[in-house]
Order: sequence, then C-alpha cells, then structure tokens
Amino acid sequence: MKTHVVKAGEVERRWVHIDADGQVLGRLATRVADILRGKDKPTFTPYMDLGDFVIVTNCAKVKISGKKLEQRKFYKYSGYQSGLKVVALRDLMDEKPDEVVYRAVKGMMPHTKLSNAQLKKLRVFAGAEHDHSAQQPETRTLG
Repeated sequence: MKTHVVKAGEVERRWVHIDADGQVLGRLATRVADILRGKDKPTFTPYMDLGDFVIVTNCAKVKISGKKLEQRKFYKYSGYQSGLKVVALRDLMDEKPDEVVYRAVKGMMPHTKLSNAQLKKLRVFAGAEHDHSAQQPETRTLG
C-alpha cells in the first residue's frame, strides 16, 4: 500500500460557517484552528495548507468561563517609552468581540509562516450577518 501525497492542484477548499452563539471561547478556537489547518480531512499533511475557509459569526455572544473577563489582559507595545497599552478582556469584548475570537484562534495555530497563510482564510464577524453568502458556506455545529 502506498502513501498518497496531496499535490497543490488537488486541494479542495470549502467554505464553512460556524455560529459562535453560546460556544465557549477556547473550545471554539481549537475547532476553528483545526478546520483552518485541514486536520479534519483524511489527507492532512502538516507542511501543506489544506484547510478550508471559515466564517465565524455571533462573536459577541461567545461564552468566557471563569474569571477571565476580569483577569485576562492584552498587551501591545509600540516600542517607545511609555508605549505599553493594556486592555482588559471585558473592554475588548465590549469594543471588538471579533478581535477576541481572532486572537484566540491565532493563539491555537502554530507560529509559522504557513499559519500566517492559513489565518488569512478566517473571516470573523461580531453579528449574525456576513458578506460571504455567495460562496454558499456549509453550516457546521460544534458540539
């Protein structure tokens, strides 16, 4: 029996829609990262980009467990003196809930050049509407 190696021309990309309403943030992020990487396909190869496009909606209704809303902080440093900006998770959820989901998925991906290309296939929306209905995404329930 021979091992089948997928070539770049054989890759089939689908569009997957995931509703984040009521989902726990960490579990949602791991499942989205697996779809982006292509780990849900039998032809998964770690060094190739075989994943699908993912649309995540209703990010404002995602659940965050424990005391993370008060304790989790996001840091951004500009490089200048007193250029450190600290934002709490609660404030970021109020302002940009889609950014919270994007950062969670990015943290679940391997930190390589390949994952940067895979993250470009992620579309995150705070509300229920998205502008990718022309791609006819397949709706998946995570659970």
